[in-house]
Formats: sequence, C-alpha cells, structure tokens
Amino acid sequence: MNNTLKITAIIAIALVGCRDRATEKRIAELESRISQLEGNKTNPAIKPTTDQAPAAEEKMPEGPLPVISFATTDHDFGTVNEGQKVSYTYQVTNTGKAPLIIQNAQPSCGCTVPDWTKSPIAVGGTGFVKAEFDTHGKTGVQNKTITVTANTWPKTTTLKFKAMVIAKATGTNGPAVN
Repeated sequence: MNNTLKITAIIAIALVGCRDRATEKRIAELESRISQLEGNKTNPAIKPTTDQAPAAEEKMPEGPLPVISFATTDHDFGTVNEGQKVSYTYQVTNTGKAPLIIQNAQPSCGCTVPDWTKSPIAVGGTGFVKAEFDTHGKTGVQNKTITVTANTWPKTTTLKFKAMVIAKATGTNGPAVN
C-alpha cells in the first residue's frame, strides 16, 4: 500500500469515529508519525493542527502523594448489539499517602459518558470510575478510552474498553428488527 493510501485510510478511519477535538489531535499525531517513518517526507496537502501551545513540562510535587490503583485498566464488553447502552465500573483504590481526588474523567468520544467518585478517597479507601458506552451509530470493533485526571503523579491514567458492535438489521442487511 503506498503512503498516500495509508494516510487516506487513517483519516477515513478517524472520520468514521467520533468527530471531536481529541480525534483531530490524534489524526495530527498519526500524520506526524507517518511522516517520521517515511523519512520526514511531508505531504503539503496535509497539515497537522496546532491550535494549542506546547504544555510546559510538569514536575513531580513534593510531599506525600496519593496513588491511584485500578483493579484493571482494560475491559472487554464482548459482542453487543448496536443501540445498546453498556456500562462498566472500574474499581479505584488509593494506595498512596494522601487523600486521592479524581478531578476529571475525559472520554475519547461523545458516545461514552463517565462518572466517578467526586469526594476525596482516603488512604486505603476505594472509589470508582464508571464508563457508559452508547453503541447507537457505532458498528464493528470499538476501542475507546477515558483519561482520568487526579492529584497523583503522573496526573493522568488512561482506562480502555472495547466492544464488538453488531449492526442493527435494517432490511437490507437481514430481517428488520422492530
């Protein structure tokens, strides 16, 4: 497959997914990576988005810190039908030396709604991050993430889940389902 087809395929796949700022950023990162792999050959028709200034490097804060520990950071919903809403709750334990505060849980797509423990989690205490995934309009293999931001070091942890979404029968791909 030539390079133009590779880039076109990546862009097409990304456009089929959620259309949001995170997706646009990921596309730009992938295009940049392809350019690096091709020996810094650039395609002038494709320009990565640069609407954000580079973030200043953060340093680890001093003093006792909380540590966010998850029983698992990956979940597989298996095979589900398009239109279903499925959810999974990731269990959180504070294994650090200070109260844990989950500040945000940002999904990679608008099809995922997160919820999380809003109150501080004491040392040794437990909490949760819940992901509710709406499969409406999503078919095939779906890989999604939730970026959890907390008062930990590092500040973010990425949770992942996947599902194989079977398309609704529409009459053209099988008997219609009412």
